[in-house]
Amino acid sequence: MLTQLYIENIAVIERASIDFQGGFNVLTGETGAGKSILIDSLHAVLGERTSRDLIRTGARSAFVSATFSDVEENVLEAIRELGYAAEEDGTLLLQREISAEGKSSCRINSRPATVSVLREIGAQLINIHGQHESYGLLSPESHMGYLDRMGVPQALLQAYQEAYCHMNRVKKELEGFQMDEAQKARQIDLLTYQIGELEAAQLRPGEQEELTERRDLYRNSEKIAGALQAAKLALDGEDEAEGALSAVTDAADALADAGRYLPAAASLEERLRSVQYELEDCNTEIGSLADGLEYDPEELEQIEGRLDQLYRLGLKYGGSVEEMLAFLEDCKKQLSDIELSDAHIARLTKEHQEAEAEAWRCAKALSAKRQEVAALFAKRVQEELTFLDMPNVTFLVQREEGALSPSGCDRVQFLISTNPGEPAKPLAKIASGGELSRIMLAIKTVLAGTDHIGTLIFDEIDTGISGSAAQKVGLKLREVSRTRQVICVTHLAQIASLADAHFRIKKHVEHDRTYTNVTALDHEGRKRELARIMGGTEITELLLQNAEEMLQMAKKTP
Repeated sequence: MLTQLYIENIAVIERASIDFQGGFNVLTGETGAGKSILIDSLHAVLGERTSRDLIRTGARSAFVSATFSDVEENVLEAIRELGYAAEEDGTLLLQREISAEGKSSCRINSRPATVSVLREIGAQLINIHGQHESYGLLSPESHMGYLDRMGVPQALLQAYQEAYCHMNRVKKELEGFQMDEAQKARQIDLLTYQIGELEAAQLRPGEQEELTERRDLYRNSEKIAGALQAAKLALDGEDEAEGALSAVTDAADALADAGRYLPAAASLEERLRSVQYELEDCNTEIGSLADGLEYDPEELEQIEGRLDQLYRLGLKYGGSVEEMLAFLEDCKKQLSDIELSDAHIARLTKEHQEAEAEAWRCAKALSAKRQEVAALFAKRVQEELTFLDMPNVTFLVQREEGALSPSGCDRVQFLISTNPGEPAKPLAKIASGGELSRIMLAIKTVLAGTDHIGTLIFDEIDTGISGSAAQKVGLKLREVSRTRQVICVTHLAQIASLADAHFRIKKHVEHDRTYTNVTALDHEGRKRELARIMGGTEITELLLQNAEEMLQMAKKTP
């Protein structure tokens, strides 16, 4: 549950800290005091889209933090999967700072987080219900979700989703093979030409590299011949100049003579003989290279022509021979697919029919369960509406079969009749604002056990109601608060009197600046606040007596 909400520099709130309790919490205050700002602050710290316009005039940034305790284990597990964890005592702290430049900085238990992660975690901790959600009831598109949450097994929903997606995948593949005859002929002509051109080229992997190496050899043959000749002359010598080979041989012979008298010279002679023999081998190999060096202008022209052909083919089919060969294989496969398209179409048509039949089977199973759940859902909501002072309202779930869609074959919408004998009609045509608020509360009550969200927040759910209806709404909110924390922004004394904790939001002006404070009220404070709500600006003794009576009656309410 939400144990503390801290707000800094949000609109008219310079600084406020609210310590919520378990059970039923209410927030009251005069119109314009800042009740909606608290809801905006909660939306911000839960990762919802916000605006820098929220920042208090003159401040460089705004800051909101929300502390949660007693978080359920399944929610903690979901948080751990996102890479975060609660403190050892189970406490979870969400923080968000909004700068005047519009940038956000988010943290979860002091660790940096993105707004999207904050939103994902926040959605599992708090459910905020405001007037916009009541009016969302007017859209039949939202009704299916309420019904499925009531008791449609996740396995049924998942089985249908998988069957529906498989059907669409096969359909897309089938559509890819289905083309008119003219388009098919054009595609066959193109593929046949491409295959013929590539096959005629007789491509061979590695050929391009080999030809490039051979071409470079021919282009530089004169340089190579000159270099080999220079190397051979350096070894053999020319005219009267002695070469390196002859010099090394003479040196070795000289050392051989010296070795007869000086043993150390003999070892040097052996080393020079090794050099002599190595130089002789090198000289022989240089001669072989020179003898084998040929320059064939005609072959060079052929190589240039082949490389040019490969280059032009590469511009169309891929930069390398390997890529062109891969393109060739792909063309052959496409041509084969087209030539065998009738067989493919027949196979895929059968597969699509089977997939569609399976999708319909799953949709029918899902629909049957929805019909069963719809009857229970309508009955439970009807009971709650009767308690909420709407005994003459008939609530129905209309289900019609339609084409397959991502949600199944059902078209669901809620119908009501506000007067006996009148036919039930869509909510949008009949329900008033006050009725919508109570219908939404009834639905929330019915669905209370289907999720693990620990805190429900109701923002002015009492709009458009008064008297006994308001009393019933308060009792229902108090009932819901026995299984989870409920926070309610209200302007009705009947609801506020039933709270376990009461906070007053008050605005005042100081030094030409507007400030809003949030104060936890004791018994006496609650009595005066209830009297103010009932009577306006003047608080009389009679109003105080009435307020005291309401508080005493609330204590006796289970």
